[in-house]
Order: sequence, then C-alpha cells, then structure tokens
Amino acid sequence: MKFELYKDVALTRDLPEERLKRGDIVKLVEHHPVREGEDGYSAELFNAVGNTLAVITVPESALEALRDDGVFGVRAQRRAES
Repeated sequence: MKFELYKDVALTRDLPEERLKRGDIVKLVEHHPVREGEDGYSAELFNAVGNTLAVITVPESALEALRDDGVFGVRAQRRAES
C-alpha cells in the first residue's frame, strides 16, 4: 500500500531497537521505492508536545493508515540506560 507523505500513520508492530510500540503514531517524510522487494519510508516520531524524538526508516509492512475508530494515547518512552 502506498502512503501519502506528511500524513500520520500507525506502526503495525513493536520496534524494540527504536523503543517504539505497535500503535505508535509517526509522520511519513520520505518514500524509499525498491525495485525488487518491499518499499520503505522515513518517518518522524514526535513526543506528546510536538518535539521531534527521532527519524526512523521502516518497511511499508510496518505501517497502517489511521482509522476513524482509533484513539490517541500517551505513554512514556523509556530512555536507554547509560
């Protein structure tokens, strides 16, 4: 499924290496077409007050469009121990 850039989408799975969970909302900022294989997207992750936390690259299968029966939630994102 092709997604429109600069729109919010939800993650379809946990991404532990990025400390993200299924259902987290990201904004798509770039499409990475692949000739043979799965397309990907760069996505920006914001905190609850709108500050950028990270820009990640994910495969298209890790994304889904937001639905009109979905609700936003807020969770703390734990920082990695130093």
